[in-house]
Amino acid sequence: MDTDDLEPRKAKVGQKDLDELSIEAIGEYILGLKAEIERAEAVISAKHAARAGADAFFKS
Repeated sequence: MDTDDLEPRKAKVGQKDLDELSIEAIGEYILGLKAEIERAEAVISAKHAARAGADAFFKS
């Protein structure tokens, strides 16, 4: 069982109304989203590494 399964699910965030934003604001919004994606990918990589380490420890 993964410990993430024990955490409560967070409500989905509604979509931002992009029609109300300027071109510059949309660009900043995209940069923020890309940064958040990179952060999430880093966490995934760390979790894969931790799992690989645990698998290697328990297989030997």
